[in-house]
Amino acid sequence: MRAEDILPDHQNEVLVGGIVARKGSVAAFLANARVLADPSASAPARAQAERDAREVLPALHALGLFEVMTVRDPAVRAWVEAQQ
Repeated sequence: MRAEDILPDHQNEVLVGGIVARKGSVAAFLANARVLADPSASAPARAQAERDAREVLPALHALGLFEVMTVRDPAVRAWVEAQQ
């Protein structure tokens, strides 16, 4: 399966189990997870990363991301698990 089989270039979102998953959801989560994993990240940067990551978590769960992948950073993994 290729990315365009799931979400064609002309389409920006897909409905999965009643949850909208936007194109870029996984990449956005990864960018925010990097901030959360960075011990030198400022408090405002961490707070924004938490808000943005929390917003995309329902889509990632609907896509089944965490059923096949584990967050390796223990602190980020604990944060994700605490959001459920």
